Amino acid sequence: MPESVVLPRGFRAAGHACGIKQGAGALDLALFVADRPATAAGVFTQNRVVGAPVKVSRSRVPRATARAVVINSGNANACTGEQGLEDARWMTASIARELGCGEDDVLVCSTGVIGRFLPRDKLQAGLPAVCGLLGEQPTDFESAARGMMTTDTVPKLAMRRREIGDQPITVSGAAKGAAMIGPNMATMLAVVMTDAALSPEAADRLLRRAVDRSFNCISVEGHTSTSDSVILLASGAADSSSPANGGHGGAADEEGPIADLLTELCVELAQKIVRDAEGAAHFVTIDVRGLRTDDEARRIAKAIADGPLVKTAIAGNDPNWGRIISAAGYAGVDLREEDMTLRLNGILLYESGSPVAHDAAAVSKAMSSGQVHIELELPLGEAQIRFWTSDLTTQYVRLNADYTT
Repeated sequence: MPESVVLPRGFRAAGHACGIKQGAGALDLALFVADRPATAAGVFTQNRVVGAPVKVSRSRVPRATARAVVINSGNANACTGEQGLEDARWMTASIARELGCGEDDVLVCSTGVIGRFLPRDKLQAGLPAVCGLLGEQPTDFESAARGMMTTDTVPKLAMRRREIGDQPITVSGAAKGAAMIGPNMATMLAVVMTDAALSPEAADRLLRRAVDRSFNCISVEGHTSTSDSVILLASGAADSSSPANGGHGGAADEEGPIADLLTELCVELAQKIVRDAEGAAHFVTIDVRGLRTDDEARRIAKAIADGPLVKTAIAGNDPNWGRIISAAGYAGVDLREEDMTLRLNGILLYESGSPVAHDAAAVSKAMSSGQVHIELELPLGEAQIRFWTSDLTTQYVRLNADYTT
């Protein structure tokens, strides 16, 4: 991890191994703590089946008094009924006792296998232990990011820093996710922290904007998880007049730059998830332009990103462009085939409803670099969107066929 990826002022983090995951010493517990009451906001899965931690955390944001986010990996605590809710609340209460704060000021996330109860016996010792490991160094941040991981192969961290209103503002985040990744959101968790001063209302609004342009624009296989959570904590430590210090909470004219920082950070984390997709060999960028509404552009991009025939063609470096065009056609958008023009890695393949002569071998060679850029243009309006996805390989099938067995 680059040394430049640091925690914002007012935060500490830690990771710990308490034995939930298999493998000696595998980190499976993460903790992010604000040293004083912080603003918190959250965006959660749109699946109607949600994990107990989602229900608990969703009920506690937005708020102005948050102190921590605790995360366990290796067990999703989803589809676990009333016992799951009791376990999620017990986790937050355990951390609250260690920090000397209210239970409702601690948020909780879990990720891993669905339908299994949390092993309280292992967490009983692990929760106080992770509190004792809290630190503000980059290595502490990385340990927390590793504690969130399931099938991820690398920890995912990012940071942005910029002068806003004569104050240096830092936004940092950690994310996990490699599969069960579909828009709205995916089997992904992210904790984003900033030392900017934000009111709960502003934090909620800016986080939703950032998520809509990042985590809601990625897909690995289109499966929306039960556990997706993106949580924003704002300490206000960069502003002596922040809410944490009894002040105003940041000027409205500063929201634009902070919004941009949050979005840039979330886009980077979202792309890291796709680049680490299970079994993936290709990183795919999809640009859809020229639709009447943002929703139309999103629906077409999602259809292409989720299409198994599109994804398997990319896995084989096969420029079978008809699969892309047909996916756009079943996206539920009112269009004609004559409206569509398609480029693959900058090479024109299809124009205004007709195929264009091209060197298929050259297109295939360009795809073999592992970077694929799909550009679909229509003349129906000004709306556009950028989406990111991966290919679908035999390794992905094997990993998910054997996940619990």
